[in-house]
Amino acid sequence: MKKIALALHGGAGTILRSSMTPEKEAEFKKALSDALSVGYSVLEKGASSIDAVEQTVMSLENCPLFNAGKGSVFTNNGTHEMDAAIMNGLDLSAGAVAGVSGVKNPVHLARMVMEKSEHVLLSGEGASQFAKQLDLEFENEKYFFNQFRFDQLQEIRSTDTFQLDHSDKKFGTVGAVALDSNGNIAAATSTGGMTNKKYNRVGDSPIIGAGTYANNKTCAISCTGHGEYFLRAVVAYDISCLIEYKGLSLQEACEFVVNDKLKKFGGEGGLVAINKNGDCVLTFNSDGMYRAWKTSDESNGVEIYK
Repeated sequence: MKKIALALHGGAGTILRSSMTPEKEAEFKKALSDALSVGYSVLEKGASSIDAVEQTVMSLENCPLFNAGKGSVFTNNGTHEMDAAIMNGLDLSAGAVAGVSGVKNPVHLARMVMEKSEHVLLSGEGASQFAKQLDLEFENEKYFFNQFRFDQLQEIRSTDTFQLDHSDKKFGTVGAVALDSNGNIAAATSTGGMTNKKYNRVGDSPIIGAGTYANNKTCAISCTGHGEYFLRAVVAYDISCLIEYKGLSLQEACEFVVNDKLKKFGGEGGLVAINKNGDCVLTFNSDGMYRAWKTSDESNGVEIYK
């Protein structure tokens, strides 16, 4: 059997064992493990890496523990604005959405942008209109309401500050990368952005080359972190370029960008990456990153802390 592999993340940041109850830790690990099983079973059936990353991210979007889909944080206006992207390493096709509201699974909408439109990135009301045209699933405000997230907003709503997710500085984003049995790789990322964000702020997640990228020649990457820094460093594409033009290994390129380049100018976060050989890299410069991986070489794990 040809190699298959999947890696996913549920956000990075100040995630400390000391601030986590055993019950909460078990809850997070189960959600990560469930999403991993969903995506890996897709690959085992011989389906594409695009199918696998989409299904994995949808599983995480449907879980209120993570800042994406159902668990998305509140904007300053008390609404939800979600971003997502997906990319196919086979032909560099990509789709993304920014600032969408009400769509149950933004990553699915991103895939529809890739497959059913002439465009790569749709935003706001236009993206919602496109979703309605395709009869995609929408949910009401009650579905997205989460008391914990709402309380986060109330704490800082009257200030000019924003939070990246939990009050313990967690960069809430979910994402996945996969290698299928045909040797193709893909990446997908989804996020609710920042608590108390204003002015329709958009981070790196839906920006191809910054938070999401896939190219069979090099790697597939999904990032999580302080989006402004990942945008400025064009993190995902930078790693691809280091592999393509400088001959670095996947591990070397990821380590250099995350733990050297990004760190030097204050960027915090991490990423999951994969290549055609089935190598998986899950690297971060923060205290923790919700992550899981599984390969046909029998390498697998579900981890949270450093």
